Amino acid sequence: MTQGAGQGPVVRTATLRDFRVPPYAQVPVQSQSVDPGHAAHPGNAFPDGETPEGYTPTERNLPVIGSGGGPGDTVQVVVDPEEQPAPAANGGLGPLYVVGDVHGYLEELVAALAEKGLIDADLHWAAGNARLWFLGDFTDRGPDGIGVIDLVMRLSAEAAAAGGYCKALMGNHELLLLGAKRFGDTPVNSGAGTATFQAAWLLNGGQKYDMDRLQDVHLQWMSRLDAIVEEDGHLLLHSDTTAYLDYGSTVEDVNDAVHEVLTANDADQCWDLFRKFTKRFAFRDEGGPDAVRELLAAYGGSRVVHGHSPIPYLLGEVGTEDGEDGERPAVEGPHVYADGLAIAMDGGVTMAGKLLVQQLPLQD
Repeated sequence: MTQGAGQGPVVRTATLRDFRVPPYAQVPVQSQSVDPGHAAHPGNAFPDGETPEGYTPTERNLPVIGSGGGPGDTVQVVVDPEEQPAPAANGGLGPLYVVGDVHGYLEELVAALAEKGLIDADLHWAAGNARLWFLGDFTDRGPDGIGVIDLVMRLSAEAAAAGGYCKALMGNHELLLLGAKRFGDTPVNSGAGTATFQAAWLLNGGQKYDMDRLQDVHLQWMSRLDAIVEEDGHLLLHSDTTAYLDYGSTVEDVNDAVHEVLTANDADQCWDLFRKFTKRFAFRDEGGPDAVRELLAAYGGSRVVHGHSPIPYLLGEVGTEDGEDGERPAVEGPHVYADGLAIAMDGGVTMAGKLLVQQLPLQD
């Protein structure tokens, strides 16, 4: 390990398994110590493929959305990488990529980023001035949510140094983890009786292994994430809901309002925000296109790109938790629906589906 002037420790990694320092030790805002005998990959996850103690896979119990040929049905789009536009030259803005829900599946994320050429064999940023947006939901359900956050934080610094950027949006699971850490078993008014963030976090796949490693740097990073952004005519957000309109009529207003709620540190306000961002399926069925148009009219863009609702359920596919017996959800790429106005990016990695990393615009 070497120390750069005015910067945090610099570590060169060899492989996924040989990464020996958690990535937040490379971020200038904070350095951490680690047991030198603990060989780990980029989120300090359990080595050698062992299941982390306290990892509890969750039931996949969302309702299945059938395919009845109606206007809200989804259409699977498989994009040929050879048809993707070339990166911008001469220092301009590079190509735009988006990442669907990761949910703690660090190794799947690393493989998907490497497949697109966004990271190199040493897990460092390799995409120059490319732009990469994560659509939220980094933790819960999978084995290494903190590892995912650590990797994204490090790539953010490396991308900025290379003239590009790696940024992230607020998902409902970030709100859930923040609430569980801040408020624990404090009762909140759920609208249907009394609830707690701690109970909701556990019910929705919260992992003790993540909570045990949660640091102030992670909390600060999550609490500062924006909820919505417009890029190249694409309105990027986490949840397929119109609840964003409850927080403002412009992108800036929504993001400011979300940050104000988190800064106020009021359990009931945070719960209400979490509850609204947990809503889904607003863009499917007959009224879906109109719901998308309402968001686009307020915030700009010509298409909404979202995560949150797994594509396998939108397609009516049912996947098993472990993917045995060939029951893997048939997802190979993002899905366009709502009269072509919405792009779904959650490939269902939590149900043995695919973690999607996609360049925009789609060539459809």
